[in-house]
Amino acid sequence: MGIRGLSLIAALFAFWLLLSGHYDTWLVSVGFVCSALVGAFMWRLKVLDQEGYPAGFLVGAVTYWPWLAWEIVKSALDVTKEILKPRLEISPTVVRVTASQKTSVGFTTYANSITLTPGTISTTVSFDDHTILVHALTREGADATAEGTMDRRVSRFESGL
Repeated sequence: MGIRGLSLIAALFAFWLLLSGHYDTWLVSVGFVCSALVGAFMWRLKVLDQEGYPAGFLVGAVTYWPWLAWEIVKSALDVTKEILKPRLEISPTVVRVTASQKTSVGFTTYANSITLTPGTISTTVSFDDHTILVHALTREGADATAEGTMDRRVSRFESGL
């Protein structure tokens, strides 16, 4: 199974402990066995690779996920303000952005991050030319996406820095 499999089991078990909140011997044992079984199944199915378990992205995730959560909150507030205006002033816009990510995990993370952010959605993803067609609720949202801050943050996340 190797170091990747053992680190997966450790990560799954730690996540289980964090979410469980119960630390008696029986439940901790069951949690470990379940984590080990998932690791064994992934190894047996041959999906315990860089794409199936991108352990190298853990360092970058520590800074990226809180940043993304804050961006989601800010965008949700912006969309709420737009919706609550007496005169709806939306300006639906479609923009094509180029992704600078080097791996399929990074590229997919970028496209999904755009979709997770309220007011924008990735409509078409092209792995061939590394572009994403984005529909935005407002022109400002489209401009912010095209500006590239999220692209740079995902690239940093991808590199593990």
